Amino acid sequence: MKEIIIEKTASTPAIEFYDDGRLLIEGRSLPEDVNKFYKPLLEWVAGLTTERVTVNINLEYLNSASAKKLLEMLKSLDANNRIKSLIINWHYEEGDDDALETGQIFEDLLRKAQFRYFELSEAA
Repeated sequence: MKEIIIEKTASTPAIEFYDDGRLLIEGRSLPEDVNKFYKPLLEWVAGLTTERVTVNINLEYLNSASAKKLLEMLKSLDANNRIKSLIINWHYEEGDDDALETGQIFEDLLRKAQFRYFELSEAA
């Protein structure tokens, strides 16, 4: 399985997916074509065979279409019987209650994922 590395843009997040189970999604997610951007990522996570997965999510903004795709991705990981440990590190900016709430909603919708929340100080 080949790793996926995508540089962030003004409208798409940085992606770093490694086959050892380290996944990073960081930046802003409001791609023009959400299906085109997320389809290869969804296919990649569906084929993941490692027992331990840690997902670092640090999105300063995600639109509703991206939120649906992100949840679909997390559900795929959560349902993968080969994955025994699934940790989601949910990073959000201080005072961004919407971002925190999104993480909590996702946590409620998943069965084995363990969420850890990290509040970040506002950017200077």
